[in-house]
Amino acid sequence: MSIIRHTLGSLALAFTLVLPAAAEYPGAAAVAGDESDAAAVIAKFKEKDPGLSRVFDQSAGYAVFPTVAKGGLGIGGARGKGYVFQHGRLIGNSTLTQLTIGLQAGGQAYSEVIFFKDAAALQNFERGHLKIDAQASAVALTERVAADLAYRNGVAIVTMAEGGLMYEASVGGQKLSFHPIAKGA
Repeated sequence: MSIIRHTLGSLALAFTLVLPAAAEYPGAAAVAGDESDAAAVIAKFKEKDPGLSRVFDQSAGYAVFPTVAKGGLGIGGARGKGYVFQHGRLIGNSTLTQLTIGLQAGGQAYSEVIFFKDAAALQNFERGHLKIDAQASAVALTERVAADLAYRNGVAIVTMAEGGLMYEASVGGQKLSFHPIAKGA
């Protein structure tokens, strides 16, 4: 019983750290913003690495999470709301949830783009069969990241830090949801 209490207390503390970390960064307040948030993030990614324009154009689709808030102390978590595009057209919304366990302390906010190499990878995501595990690690956005971008099971992930400080040596994975936009909307 005390292990359950300790775990629940650690989770509560982790999410308590996530919310203030996200609130102090511009753009983080609009976690549930609108599609223009995604356009701004895409522009920032392309500005940092112009080679990503080709990746955006050639992918079957991509999910853009303008702000993901992350925090932890032993047990951590992250959450973000995003937008899903197929060949540049908005087709749905997504929620990213992450749970990690290990040596970690702090909080941070970051943007994330998940690229789907082909239609099969995008359909897998839409059906809810995509869980991003520890082996499918994200690549931090730097100049020329597009030149070395590697897909794993049809998926590549690129992140860009917004701010915060997080020390981490943990294991976990991301769970993603997909909610299609009604046709004609």
